[in-house]
Formats: sequence, structure tokens, C-alpha cells
Amino acid sequence: MDEEYDVIVLGTGLKECILSGVLSVDGLKVLHMDRNDYYGGESTSLNLVQLWKHFKGDDKPPENLGASRDYNVDMMPKFMMANGGLVRILIHTKVTKYLNFKAVDGSYVYNKKKIYKVPATDVEALKSPLMGLFKKRRARKFFIYVQDYDENDPKSHEGMDLNKVTAREVISKYGLEDDTIDFIGHALALHKDDTYLDQPAISFVKRMKLYAESLARFQGGSPYIYPLYGLGELPQAFARLSAVYGGTYMLNKPECKVEFDADGKAIGVTSEGETAKCKKVVCDPSYLPDRVKKVGKVARAICIMSHPIPDTDKSHSAQVILPQKQLGRKSDMYLFCCSYAHNVAPKGKYIAFVSAEAETDNPETELKPGVDLLGAVEEIFYDTYDRYVPTNDHTADNCFISASYDSTTHFETTVNDVMEMYSKITGKVLDLSVDLSAASASAEDE
Repeated sequence: MDEEYDVIVLGTGLKECILSGVLSVDGLKVLHMDRNDYYGGESTSLNLVQLWKHFKGDDKPPENLGASRDYNVDMMPKFMMANGGLVRILIHTKVTKYLNFKAVDGSYVYNKKKIYKVPATDVEALKSPLMGLFKKRRARKFFIYVQDYDENDPKSHEGMDLNKVTAREVISKYGLEDDTIDFIGHALALHKDDTYLDQPAISFVKRMKLYAESLARFQGGSPYIYPLYGLGELPQAFARLSAVYGGTYMLNKPECKVEFDADGKAIGVTSEGETAKCKKVVCDPSYLPDRVKKVGKVARAICIMSHPIPDTDKSHSAQVILPQKQLGRKSDMYLFCCSYAHNVAPKGKYIAFVSAEAETDNPETELKPGVDLLGAVEEIFYDTYDRYVPTNDHTADNCFISASYDSTTHFETTVNDVMEMYSKITGKVLDLSVDLSAASASAEDE
């Protein structure tokens, strides 16, 4: 361990693994350490016995749930947008060769106490029972504007500079109703709350385009894909990648203490009496607790069921977004469902998550609107975890700390954090102009 590295990465959570992989591909010498004896950190995958131990303290799950090894329950379940940032990173780093993806069956939104499929194109908008006839016509015009919008073609801008005009102003130009805005902003553009309405519209429109393009990619019922056997495969795939480029992984390294010089700059990491020197440290919040602050809390319920979520067209995998207004909340609630079709549970079993940014100290009451939509559940675990963001000045201490995972059930916010960290670490922008066809997903039923 007495070598010098460009970067030492602490923690094998998803963000840390992506960064270690991308930095290795860039030619940096990377050492990756974790105090745990397993990959994934907070974003690990658990089998049934591990799940029981984690939440109930004993390891005797009931036999009717099937074999423990058939379960791969992701602790941070998030679907990937087919054309989104994470898929681009996987292709850029060629990690796709270690993974198999399968399209996610359905994308839904909760409106007036019912679940609806999310309409994503002008054609779907006309068919959707979410809106009445007049609302549909307006929505269709808006969808056509978004589909035709091209940043480099002023003719498609309809006289609006989206870097200056707010999302609210663009929406009002098309006379969209509140309900329509609700599903477009939250289930298509995937904003977590309504603050986007008063920000420049360019991000809102680009997010809608990403959804529609991702949806068109596999002609499935959703714009999302998910790895077979769950997300636990990802950290390990990035570990392999890092090793191919000369990176070193060390699990089960207790204490991992970051060492600083007299100027307060990180110069290495000590574990078990040995110090590895480095120029920069990348880590999750748990490794430098005095350089982060708590900004919130996520509440979630993890459920095992023997059926799909009702009203989702019997989807084996689905996301349902419950916009804040529909529940009288300050931010959205999310339902995530996956099953044996993605090899995350035994045949006939489904894993469902309900998650939200906690606004109270009682997850059972707070998550009830989401849990009630699941129908009968065989087992349910409630859990909360704190969310942290870094407070340090990375230019002063050479420490690059990731933010905790949020309540969303898709990867877009996670990838944004990774891209920003990459730019801070390297001073470059991660080039993600890749041939998307390199990542294929099977959409057919098993």
C-alpha cells in the first residue's frame, strides 16, 4: 500500500464506482477501498437472509418466500433512462459488456386517486384518459413543439429563448391545465417538486425530449431499462473495468482515515497502520463526516408481493410517480416495482419500493398513500436514512465527496452528481457523445 496514487476512492457505492471506472479509463492511477467486505455501500443488493438481518436483526425469513439466493433486493433501486446519462457512461467505459439489460414494462403517474400510463408523445396524448378533449388538443400542440425543438434551429423556437423564458411561461403559452402540468413536469420531465416552474425552461424541455427519445428506443411501455439481477451488478462491473485499466480494489479495510498535510490538503489514506499516498480523495459522506451536513431524510417501504402493482397493466417492472400536489406534499412520492422477470426475486414474486423525501418522523403514515396502491403485501419493511451533502471546499482540501442518494426511482439526479464531481476532479467535462446502440436491452418477455 506504500505506493502513490492519483486518486484514492473510499466506498464502493454506485457513484464512487462510476467515478473510479471513468478516472481509470482516463489513465489515472486509482486505489479503491471500502471498510465493508461487500460492494455497493449504501447502494448494495441484499439476498433474503441479508435483508432479514438488516431490518429484523435475525436471519430466518419465512420459507414461503422462496430461496434466499433468488433475491437481489437493491437498497437504492433506480431505473435507467434508456438514452440517459448513466447508459452513456456505461457505453463510454464499455462496462456494458459485463451487464445484461431488460426494458422496464411501464411508466405511470398518479392523478386524482388513480394510476394512469404516462403519455409521452402527441399521439399518446390524444389517446390518454388522463385529459379531457380540450386539454388533449393543447397538450398535443405542446408535445409537438417539444418534439420539434432543436437548440440549433431558431425556426423551432417559436420566438422563445428557453435560456431566458421560465418553464411556467412556456406552459402558459400553450394554456395547459394544472393536471396536465402535473404529469408533464413530474412524470415526464422528472422534476422532484414544482421549483422548476420558475427556472429557465431549457432544462424542462430537454428532460421531456430525453424521456420521449428513451421511450422510442426500445418501443417498450417505458423509457427505462434495468440490469438483470439488479443494480448490485453495476459496482462489480466498474470494479472489473478499473482492474482492466490498472486500478486496485481493496475491500474490508477498516477505519480508512484520510490524512492531511499542514495546509489542510489530503495527502493519503491510512488503514491498518499502512498509508497509501495520493493527490486527491473521492468518497461518500460516511468517510468524512466532519465535511458534510444533513439536508434531509428519505423515508421508504420495501415490500415483497406475489402480484404486480394493481392498475399497471400487469407490468413485471414499473415506476409510478405520485406528484406532490396529488398528495398535498412538498415533493413527489415514488413507487418502484421489479420482479422475477429481472431476476431479482424467485418466480411469481415482486419487490416493490415506496420512497419519498421525509416530511414527518413517521414513515408508516407518510408512505401510506403509496403503500395503499400496492394491494396485498406479504412482507413490508420501513426505513429512513439521512441525506448529506458536502460542505468542504474541494479546491482547498482536494477531497471530493458525493451527496447521499435521494428518493427518486430513476438515475438522472445521481448521474448529475457524478458528472459534476468528475469535472471538479479533472477540470474536464465528461464526453458522453457515444453510439447508444452499443447498449441493447431485451424487451421480450422471458
